[in-house]
Order: sequence, then C-alpha cells, then structure tokens
Amino acid sequence: MTLTGPIVLAVLFGALLHAAWNAFIKAGRDKALDTALVHSLGIFVAIPLLMHTGLPERAAWPYMAASLAIHLGYYIALAGAYKHGDLGLTYPLMRGCAPLLVALGSLAFIGERISTTAWIGVGVLSVGVFTLGLSRSTPAPDGISHRGKAIGFALANAAIIAVYTVVDGIGVRVSGNAVAYVAGLFVFDGIPYMLLVLWRRPGQRVAALNYMKGRWPIAFVGTAASLGSYGVALWAMTRAPVAVVAALRETSVLFAALIGTFFLRETFGWQRAIGTVVIAAGVMALRLG
Repeated sequence: MTLTGPIVLAVLFGALLHAAWNAFIKAGRDKALDTALVHSLGIFVAIPLLMHTGLPERAAWPYMAASLAIHLGYYIALAGAYKHGDLGLTYPLMRGCAPLLVALGSLAFIGERISTTAWIGVGVLSVGVFTLGLSRSTPAPDGISHRGKAIGFALANAAIIAVYTVVDGIGVRVSGNAVAYVAGLFVFDGIPYMLLVLWRRPGQRVAALNYMKGRWPIAFVGTAASLGSYGVALWAMTRAPVAVVAALRETSVLFAALIGTFFLRETFGWQRAIGTVVIAAGVMALRLG
C-alpha cells in the first residue's frame, strides 16, 4: 500500500470538505442542534448510495456498530468544543492530536509500522499543538473565558477521533466496498445523537424544530461535505496505511484556520499562526515518512 499522487489530492480535497462542515457548525447559534442536523440528514444521502452499492460484507458490521457508538461521543465533544472555543483553536487541537494516537493505534491493532521520519513528524506536530493551545482566543460574548473547557473537549475528541479512525480503518478493509461502508455508517450515524439532543430539551422541542427548519438547506450541504470527506478518507485507507492517510487528512487544520479568520472573524495572532504552521509541518513529515 502506497500513497500515490491521486490519493494525496483526493484526501486534501476531503480535508477541505471536513473543515467546511465544521465551520458551518461553529458559525451556527446552536452547536448541538447543528451537529445533530448535519449528521441526521445523512440518511437521505446514504440510502440511495446503499441501494446502488448494496450492503457491505457481514465481516464489517461489528466495526460499523462500534464506530456508530463511538461517534455519539464524538458529536457530544464536538458540540462542546465549538460552544466554548474558536474554530481556529479547537479544530486544530482535535485534528492535530489525532495522528499521534492513530499511529499508535494502528501499530497496536493493525500492525502497521511507521518510519523514523514519521515519528519525528509526530513530535513536531505535538509541539505545534502545544503552541496552538497556548494561543489567545477571541473574547467570549459574555466576557468570560471558556478556553479551558474548549481545550478539554477538543483533547477528549482527539482521542475519540483516533479510536473511530482505527476501527473504521479495519472495517472498511473487510467491507468489500468503501462507499457501501460509509453509506452504512451514515444511515444510522446522526439519528441517535439527534434523539439525545431533543431528549435533553424538554419544553424546548418546538423551538428546536423551528430552528432546524431554517437551517436544513445549508445543513444538507454540510451533510454532503461530511459524507464526502469521510468517504474519501476511508477509500484512501484501503489503498494506503491508515496512519498516513489520517495524518494527511489533518491538513484540514490549515483550511479551518483560514475559514475561521476570513469568514468567522476569529483572531489569528502570531502564536496561532506559528502553531498552525508547525502542526502542518508535522503532519506532512508524518505523511512523507
């Protein structure tokens, strides 16, 4: 398995898509509802895909079930991170820490080894994450800093991302069809979280439904971006090492930093700039290794 030029370009495009749908959630007024909406709408894209591809091989079903359970925690942590912190801070922390954990997980559970160069990249990436984590965030509207909570949610989500990446990396390889595996995930992916979000809002469900009525058209674009992004990544994992693809995918931190600065009007100081560049350098070194 090798990382060819077309695979690199495909994963980079997937990284852009990933940053875009995360920016949609960050820009929304209700992070939990927007997260639930993006992923629950996935059923309308996934079912037609499954009708075309058929179900994935039975051997992949346990991995899909495990991934669906893990993703529930992912959505909770994602909404928490964006509720308390900037996209330019929380997104790189979530995505930047994950390659280190994926590399360790793929070594332990898949037996994939990475080179010395790649491990150097992991070290550089960790330094970038630490630098970014110390950067100043845009002041909160209530004047109270929630940076600690944002970092806590982001780091927890990095661990969750690593776990589901390894699980799905194994699952997609035994599925027989990467598109069928991703579509199978998205059929059930967002519904449990949507039900959880609504269950936790007694007396506010009518308001929640009205909010989503106004957001669903743009959310559906985010749904397509989310499915496309993860579909590209899992397809690439059938043709290249899981840790390498996961690392390359995290170049999305650069897209997120630019989106956060130019479209969400977030502060982008020198420390955040250095941290983002160092993270990108570490990710690329890990890929090249």
